[in-house]
Amino acid sequence: MKTKLFSFIFAVVFIIQLYAETDGNIQLRNFSKPLIAITLLAWLYFSTNLKGRFHKRIFTGLSFALAGDVFLMLHTNNNSFFTFGLIAFLLCHIFYIRAFILDHKSNPGLKNSFFLWVVGALIIFCVGLFFYLQPFLGSMQFAVLLYAIIITFMAIMAVNRYGKVNIFSYKLILYGALFFLLSDSALAINKFAQPIPQSGVLIMASYMIAQFLIVYGTVERKLLVTRTEI
Repeated sequence: MKTKLFSFIFAVVFIIQLYAETDGNIQLRNFSKPLIAITLLAWLYFSTNLKGRFHKRIFTGLSFALAGDVFLMLHTNNNSFFTFGLIAFLLCHIFYIRAFILDHKSNPGLKNSFFLWVVGALIIFCVGLFFYLQPFLGSMQFAVLLYAIIITFMAIMAVNRYGKVNIFSYKLILYGALFFLLSDSALAINKFAQPIPQSGVLIMASYMIAQFLIVYGTVERKLLVTRTEI
């Protein structure tokens, strides 16, 4: 029941946000954007009561995402806010990584055959994107490189959950991590390299889907082998 209720609320926020992006309605966009994380935080809290460390870490990461959304929303008036937003989302990914590490610790000896192939593909994507952006980055080179490494590692740790949690939770969080990569890649290309048509719609749609899937996967998570605290 809670999943259906919050999914409906989130769908309404999703539609409002994309309408605001398409219409260029800044006031409506600024109203709806914080509601993305607020809705997901409420869903996570009321569905799990934050009983486990995994839930707490995702909740904390999502709280930093809320701060990041606000900073990026305001950065048109002050470029420093973009840096603050970058830091907030960096912390968001770090807490997501710390949550996914708990799943690794539940059965650290488990291996899967496709892990190295996916890791290789993610690293190639990260390196390729950075070298594509590098000529445009100027003083932001180190910050963007660090961010790219962290978000790629977040996606790698999402892949690493295979066989350690129920498959439904695994797929939700993995797809969420990949949508996060898509959103942040589009944002970086649009900001530093070249404008993307309807970039706001692409960036926000993929971002909202990413966060929704990660929270949904957190709510549905069940460890297959319990060798660590939930």
